[in-house]
Amino acid sequence: MSKFSLYLLAFTILLSSCSSGTSSSNAGPVSSDDEHPASPSQAPNEDIIPSADSVSLSAQVAKPYEVAGFVRLTDVVPDVILEMRYYTTYNFVGARIDGYEAPVALCTREAAVALQKASALLRKQGYRIKIFDAYRPQMAVDHFMRWVKDLSDTAMKPFFYPDIPKSQIMPQIYLSRHSGHTRGSTFDLTLVDESTGREVDMGGSFDFLGERSHYTYLYITDEQRKNRQLLRDAMTASGFRPLPHEWWHFTLRNEPYPDTYFAFPVL
Repeated sequence: MSKFSLYLLAFTILLSSCSSGTSSSNAGPVSSDDEHPASPSQAPNEDIIPSADSVSLSAQVAKPYEVAGFVRLTDVVPDVILEMRYYTTYNFVGARIDGYEAPVALCTREAAVALQKASALLRKQGYRIKIFDAYRPQMAVDHFMRWVKDLSDTAMKPFFYPDIPKSQIMPQIYLSRHSGHTRGSTFDLTLVDESTGREVDMGGSFDFLGERSHYTYLYITDEQRKNRQLLRDAMTASGFRPLPHEWWHFTLRNEPYPDTYFAFPVL
């Protein structure tokens, strides 16, 4: 039985024993798209079902993300800075995004351990990591999809997509129906200079929907290009792969749930 099947089985039993618990649809994975087909379900192994006593005890303390094997990032990498944009209204939608119930960063334990390595490399050079987003529940992606279809809502266009019409956001692949973030091992991040306490200049802001966000964008300064390279070098050396059209986006190469899109909220 896979690690995820064990987590899901334990959580299902946990919910049945707790009259006020969260519904299972909020804690389990959702189906993937054609690009990332979901792994077939595995039959439960009765020999390893937790005892009723242990499940009852867990019901008093377990959170959905813990049952799924996720952690709060700051429990593993306490020196990261959090600026969880989708918990705020300062994002391309202009509202708090569905599923973000607390300004915390959740992720798989494997991703957190790898980011700890990147953080150590960067701290030696005088930088700290700032996180904009980590695990993103499917309900948040669904919120994005509703927003992008409403072409009349362009309140945040001057800040996040001034150079393209809203109707081109999907065709130019700035948003999609499923996100790597929902698998739990992807981060959106930048660097903060410890000597100044300010973000380094990357030649473009987080979540800017346009060519300026492409890693290879030509019309930035040598310093801005150096800063992008510094971030990419530390992340790739720590086991992450970059996304070419978003300088801030990195996914763990050997992510534990490559075909699973989770639905529990960030809390």
